Amino acid sequence: MADLAEPQPLNDTQTAEKLLTLLEALRQEIQPGRTSAAPVSLDSSLDQDLGFDSLARAEMLVRIEQGFGVSLPESLLMNAESPRDLLRELLRAGRPADGQHSASTPEPQLQSTESDPLQAKTLQQVLAWHVAAHGDRPHLYLYRNALQFETISYRDLHNEAMRVATLLLSKGILAGQSVAIMLPTSREYFATFFGILLAGAVPVPIYPPLRPSQLEEHLRRHAGILNNAQARLLVTVPEALTVSRFLKTQVATLQSLISVAEFNELEAVEFNYTSQSQDTAFLQYTSGSTGNPKGVILSHANLLANIRAFGQALRVDSTDVCVSWLPLYHDMGLIGAWLGSLYHAAPLVVFSPLLFLARPLLWLQLIDQHRGTLSAAPNFAYELCLSKLQEPQLQGLDLSCWRAALNGAEAVNPATLRRFSERLRPYGLRPQAMLPVYGLAESSVGLAFPPIEREPLIDRVQREPLMRDSQALAAADDESQALEFVSVGRPLSGHQIRIVDALGNELPERQQGDVEFQGPSTTSGYFRNNEQTRKLFRGDWLDSGDRGYMAGGELFITGRSKDIIIRAGRNLYPHELEQAVSELAGIHKGGVAVFASPQPQGVEQLVIVAETREQDRQERDQLQQQIQQLCLTLLGAMADKVVLAPLHSVPKTSSGKVRRAACRELYQRDQLGRGRTALWWQLGRLALATIGPQIRRSGRTIAEYLYGAYLWMLLAVLGTVVWLLMLPLFNQRWCRSLAKKAMGLVVSMSATRIDLEGVEHLPEHHCVLVANHCSYLDALLLTAVLPPDFGFVAKGEFKRNPVLYLLFRRVGAKLVERFDLQRGLADARRLAQDVAQGQSLIFFPEGTFDRIPGLRPFHMGAFAAAAEAGVAVVPVSIRGSRSKLRAGSWLPRQGSVQIRISQPLIPEGSNWTEVVKLRDQARSQILRSCGEPDRGEE
Repeated sequence: MADLAEPQPLNDTQTAEKLLTLLEALRQEIQPGRTSAAPVSLDSSLDQDLGFDSLARAEMLVRIEQGFGVSLPESLLMNAESPRDLLRELLRAGRPADGQHSASTPEPQLQSTESDPLQAKTLQQVLAWHVAAHGDRPHLYLYRNALQFETISYRDLHNEAMRVATLLLSKGILAGQSVAIMLPTSREYFATFFGILLAGAVPVPIYPPLRPSQLEEHLRRHAGILNNAQARLLVTVPEALTVSRFLKTQVATLQSLISVAEFNELEAVEFNYTSQSQDTAFLQYTSGSTGNPKGVILSHANLLANIRAFGQALRVDSTDVCVSWLPLYHDMGLIGAWLGSLYHAAPLVVFSPLLFLARPLLWLQLIDQHRGTLSAAPNFAYELCLSKLQEPQLQGLDLSCWRAALNGAEAVNPATLRRFSERLRPYGLRPQAMLPVYGLAESSVGLAFPPIEREPLIDRVQREPLMRDSQALAAADDESQALEFVSVGRPLSGHQIRIVDALGNELPERQQGDVEFQGPSTTSGYFRNNEQTRKLFRGDWLDSGDRGYMAGGELFITGRSKDIIIRAGRNLYPHELEQAVSELAGIHKGGVAVFASPQPQGVEQLVIVAETREQDRQERDQLQQQIQQLCLTLLGAMADKVVLAPLHSVPKTSSGKVRRAACRELYQRDQLGRGRTALWWQLGRLALATIGPQIRRSGRTIAEYLYGAYLWMLLAVLGTVVWLLMLPLFNQRWCRSLAKKAMGLVVSMSATRIDLEGVEHLPEHHCVLVANHCSYLDALLLTAVLPPDFGFVAKGEFKRNPVLYLLFRRVGAKLVERFDLQRGLADARRLAQDVAQGQSLIFFPEGTFDRIPGLRPFHMGAFAAAAEAGVAVVPVSIRGSRSKLRAGSWLPRQGSVQIRISQPLIPEGSNWTEVVKLRDQARSQILRSCGEPDRGEE
């Protein structure tokens, strides 16, 4: 790792002057000949006044660090709005404190592990397997900046995830509910993701705001995602809490916002939610490059099938080292890099995307330093390295360890593969390491991989037959107009790919059509989006949304189906033209969108939008002519409209893909090129936008309080009537029947839906019924649905309340002592005698409940009584009552409850071993059905 230059001693004024001089020089390079611009000042806008886009900002950061000999936080790349922000950080910049890990000190290579968690069926089981097998083995080398990193072991990850899960459960999260993660790449991100899983909830990764100037669009876009996901909680950084509160007003289900600072405020509670392989592991929202984001449902089985399949294709084992800067809200970074390395015990060297954009050289340096063998990136990342890295910076690199440089997540450019391989060949990179791959979120990230240790296979096809007849005919070597496509290999093990025409008929080789796929990694659909799910499935096959052809059994992707433009019977592919236009001098590289715009007459216009800083009329006219000439050369037709737009006009996804559909919409609304709105105005509009949702939220809150008051009034009135009617009654069965009718009336009048299953499992003779305990409502709900043959076992403290004590005596409830050991044992013997004499009793063997979801340990009394009497134990699971009335709250809420009666368990003896076995069997059945985590270790 190259050392930074020694910092020069400058005062504040000198530092500011030197900074402004540096920025002015960079602006002159970007906009040569522009003399009308105002001088650069500390309050100039980096976007509007200086025209610094993402790449220019990255260059700016490099020059500042080199010029001043400091290391600046990569967050400046997106957060800095003016030179004053840069100066503020520059003045307090310094070197890492003593004792920090230094990036110049490589970690020792780890020993290989004996096996992989082949029997694991969920991600939680994968982590638990690694903790048990080698808990202190380093899992992550997390770089906070270019000079500092921290090591996180499997045990560290598990312990921190447990703390997060405890916090989530204390906030009332229930199994199956969605929790959104809006965090940058950080230690907290990894702990939060697994903490949500351990709590039985569903993680929903979303990307944090990149720039204040994009805040309004970002929050509005995320509001749609969170509403679709029905997110209950949002975990974010403390700095984002203020603006994130806008989301709370827009998302009806969002109950609270959690700062990562809260993670250390609670002691972790040991528990584990028992997930099944088909349960949803997380929701992966698509980037929205072709439309609105959709939540892809990915189960544990989907993910593990994919991880095992691409691990087999890449021959991954624990001796590999993965290096990644990919964002963790994107499937390639989350599944491909992190979860893949987690499964195979291959350590992951990880740093943030912003750090990569600011210092692309760091990516290659960390591969060298940690002897990285696997690293993936989209095509633009390889291009960024080619354009930004100079030969002196590359000196000393040894990339011979890099055996799989995966290129995916966006269109793979054949020229990029060639140039990157040739450029880095002197530094040890072998051509066989370049690995173009294909995948999509709907297939849990990976779908097709080429053979490893083979140079990329590039196919040259004739342009006209492909555009006119969709035939990918091989082109002669000297054909100048040939199109080039890269093979992304063959389907992963257990997966299939086919090419079909518009009628769904499978096509022969070298015939272009729609790419369809199937396999164990495929999603079951989009979350709460039946319309898009129906479009996704074509019988047993799924539509990838891509076009391509097969040749020699390998897949070649030609473009996105929705992006193809049909003109005069020919298929026009926008990405080729976008790439060519981006190469023109004066056009912002990557800032080009080509799309078809429908017209009222029923025809479609071919529109090209290209970003440029050029203001001179003559230069702009020349650019338009050059673009039209390229269009004519590549497509055989001129564009109907060429729009030269300011920087940042072309919308992109979080992963950098051009959002053509969004660009078309802006074009049709005549909103292309509108300047970025000031932050204060964005916040003002967001505040106005919250008024309506806040009124609706307040209305819902008032409705909830009214419902709660109504339910308590109903219980009070009916409870009084029942109590008065029971006073003269001494027939226990009559009293129970009266209580059952009253509770049934409460359930009906309160619009509480009870889904009851398994009534047929109740024995004809007396038995012991055991149920989990979530709420004070549990006894009332069981009274409403069970036959009036059962008496409840309740805590002895009710004896102190004469009103309730009389009611309990009338219905034959058994009150037991919980705190006096001697009296408690006497009560237990009495209960065993009652059961032996033919009474059916309902026990809550947990003994108590609290607001944190989870099945607590069971006491032995119910099972000892059943075993001694030789009667069946009937497990009953109650689900939903905790949400309806949570411990510590007196506000009941509307909602449904599920009650499931399982098959009876027959005791095989009365000795202690059989009693324990009976308890464990009953608890296991209830745990599978109650939908809450296991708190059995408490």
